[in-house]
Amino acid sequence: MEGISAVPKEARGYQGRPAGLITRAVAALVDTIVVVVLLLVGYLGVNGALFLIDPRGFHFTEASPLPIVTTALLAMFLYLFAAWSITGRTYGCHVMGLRVIGHRGRRPGVVVALLRSLLYCLFPIGLVLCAGGRNHRSLQDFMVRTSVIYDWQPRQFD
Repeated sequence: MEGISAVPKEARGYQGRPAGLITRAVAALVDTIVVVVLLLVGYLGVNGALFLIDPRGFHFTEASPLPIVTTALLAMFLYLFAAWSITGRTYGCHVMGLRVIGHRGRRPGVVVALLRSLLYCLFPIGLVLCAGGRNHRSLQDFMVRTSVIYDWQPRQFD
């Protein structure tokens, strides 16, 4: 009798294999949506607090594009860094069954996660590089020696 597996039967052949461009792009889209929602909640929270402080003089805060982009990049950087250094996966990776691993097959360490997050935010187009080659590694993966694999297991590598 076969035991119950966390990996769907159809996906077992892919378990541990390098993830391709489409799967990784969908995970990145999910992560972007998560960060945008977090930023919107933060914006509404700040404006809600301002309303409570001065209801009569309240008006929604406005920001120029530079602070908005800077805040968004900082939020994305922190989100990616925290997720990759703690579990090796973001929410987008979790949804798509992916995990970031270091060159030893474990989740990235703090320094690797920090560098990978920075490179990911500064050069998002580097993801396109994973469309070629059998290991499907992005520019960020090459630079910090990581890989993104299919992994539906709930456990961490450490």
